[in-house]
Formats: sequence, C-alpha cells, structure tokens
Amino acid sequence: MTFQWTAVAAFLYGEIGVILVLCLPFISPLRWQKIFMFPLWSKMAVFWNKMFLTIIVLLIVLFLDAVREVRKYSSVHVNEKAANVNSSAFDHIQMKLFRSQRNLYLSGFSLFLWLVLRRTVTLLTQLAKEMASHAALETQVNDATEAAKKYMAENERLQEALSGKGDSKKKVSTDATEEKLKEEIERLKAELQKTSNAFHKAKTEGAAVKKQSESLRREYDHLMKEFEQLQQRLNKAEDKKDL
Repeated sequence: MTFQWTAVAAFLYGEIGVILVLCLPFISPLRWQKIFMFPLWSKMAVFWNKMFLTIIVLLIVLFLDAVREVRKYSSVHVNEKAANVNSSAFDHIQMKLFRSQRNLYLSGFSLFLWLVLRRTVTLLTQLAKEMASHAALETQVNDATEAAKKYMAENERLQEALSGKGDSKKKVSTDATEEKLKEEIERLKAELQKTSNAFHKAKTEGAAVKKQSESLRREYDHLMKEFEQLQQRLNKAEDKKDL
C-alpha cells in the first residue's frame, strides 16, 4: 500500500474512532459543548471550514482516481481472461484490480464518514443548545409558579385580615389592593402561559433533534456493517493471495 492510501486508511480508522466516541450514550451533548468551548477548539474553529473543504477536495480526487483505476483494470481483467494468457499475468492483473477496489472503498468510506462526522458535531451542538434552553425555560416556569403562589397566599391573608372590618375607607383600600393583586396575578399567569408555551416548543424541537440523531446512528450502523463486509472480503483476498 502506497503512502497516500496508508494515510487514507489511517484517516478512515481515526474517523471511525471519533464517531464511536461521539456516539457514546453516557457523554451528554452539554458536556461535548463544554469540550468544544475549550480555547484550543476556539482557535481551530477559525480554520475548520477551510480544513473541511480541503479534505473534501482531496478525498474526492482520490475517490475519482480509484474509480478510474477500477474501470481500467476491470477492462484489462476481462480482456486478459478472454485471451487465456498465462496464470502469472492474470494473477497480477487480478491483484491490481483488487488493490484499486480496496482504494475505492477506502476513499469512499473516508469521504462519507467525514460528512457524517461534521453532521454529528453539528447535531450535538444544536442538541446542547436546546437542552440549555430547556433548562432555562424550566427555571423560569418554576420561578413564575412560585411568584404566583406567593401573591395568591398574600391575597388570601389580606382577605382574611379584612373580612370582619366594615370601615369604608379600609374597604376601599382593600378593594384597590385586591384589584392590584388580581392584576398582578393575571400578569403572572400570562407570563406563566407564555413561558409554558416556549417550554413545549423547545421540547418539540429537542425531540426533532433527537430523532435526527437516531437516524444518523442508524446510518452509521449500516455503514459499519458494510465496512465489516469489506474487511471480510479483504481478508479472504489476502488469504487467497497467500495460497
């Protein structure tokens, strides 16, 4: 295996390892967001888009070169087989074809996993933001509920304290206080309803992001099955070559 394809294979194995770590269930998206907020990642974020596009271009070039090699040796393989040449030349062509197919799978899977890795990081970041927003909304809802209960308790105490007194001035003052408290309660109820609606909206968006993450995980499992099949083919071909 040449240097460039060795580098592509190492890059592919690195991608698989990173994606497996990102998919670990006991590491929450909020913790990943804290890791992404490290100063080192902040410095790398400036060059992230350029690096991503550069690697995409390199992998596409290698993938197209592998496709060309596969087509080249496939046609030669058919011609040599039809010509009934000696076995050593036929085995050499077959070895070239196998290597070109191996390079095709390496570059193709590397390109695909590179896109999957970027999408996974994006989904983790979005999910972490939604979880933080969800926690903030829960805090607001709890605070608004506690404030509403407090004002309602004060209103009840005032009503009990002023229930037996018939002084008109105090009654007018009590009525004004009650009206003010009612307005304040209505305002708090409106804020509570608004906060509750925002909470349900954030919960719905979080469920959508979770659904996208599950879909991405299923795609990754499917890719791993294909990679295992390719590895088995590779091992069989090497065993056949050794024989």
